[in-house]
Amino acid sequence: MTRRIDIVEVGPRDGLQNDPANLTTDQKLEFIERLQACGVKRMETGAFVSPRAVPKMADSGDVFKRAARPAGTSHIALALNEKGVRRAIDSGANEINFVLVAGEGFGRRNQNMSPQQSADALAACAPLIHEAGLPLSATIAVAFGDPFSGEVDTSIVANLAAQAQRAGVNEVALGDTIGVATPWDVRDRIERVRIEAPDVYLRLHFHDTRGLALANIHAAIEASVHTIDASCGGIGGCPFAPAATGNIATEDVIYMLDRAGYETGIDLNQMIATARWLETALQHPVHSSLSRAGPFPV
Repeated sequence: MTRRIDIVEVGPRDGLQNDPANLTTDQKLEFIERLQACGVKRMETGAFVSPRAVPKMADSGDVFKRAARPAGTSHIALALNEKGVRRAIDSGANEINFVLVAGEGFGRRNQNMSPQQSADALAACAPLIHEAGLPLSATIAVAFGDPFSGEVDTSIVANLAAQAQRAGVNEVALGDTIGVATPWDVRDRIERVRIEAPDVYLRLHFHDTRGLALANIHAAIEASVHTIDASCGGIGGCPFAPAATGNIATEDVIYMLDRAGYETGIDLNQMIATARWLETALQHPVHSSLSRAGPFPV
């Protein structure tokens, strides 16, 4: 294989937002710099959401303003509404990632919106982002299952992707927020979204709650998806989803892809070293396999 697979590092945002540790702003900036030294080019650097709801993201404005920006690096800001979008733009975000929600129960608890209301909010905010000249992506949360409402119909996910395309979104991420997807679910949703929203690039976002994230990434790559979210150390989870464990570990994904001959542009050994540094910063073990076992050949 010589195909390129791009990894969006979500550790500084999705990884830290639900971790029991409270990193200082300076520690977050060191984390970001270490990730960039590994070769990471795109990362979710923070979220412009209610500090009462997600207190660990309260310093996102400072993080964005102070973060180093080597050539080719893109710092992505997550936002849920117009206020968050405006704060992200003012703080110097390179991209905006807007959150849509595919499940009614989760939507009410996470952003107090139904799926359609989240799509309406995106449509209202998109002109601000386009006027600022920033790339706009959208993550469809709980695209594979809602912790409160249960199964999520594929048609809802595809409809949200179609509305995102009409709003001028150029990339849609399908989020397995609670880690319930199987490879067959992944293939099904990718096929349906491509029918309803053929002009958007697809990105996949998996949590490893039930141990299927690497299998799901394989299914996505076999379906010609080129961009995957991952979190250094496998840290993360959602504050609004019961028992939601961390994202798939970046180093575990890189190992699998490297062994298959795919190109990621990220140095595996440096990423493992960063995950081990993160254990010290967080003062607890991380969940990735590679941070424990190391690479092969050793």
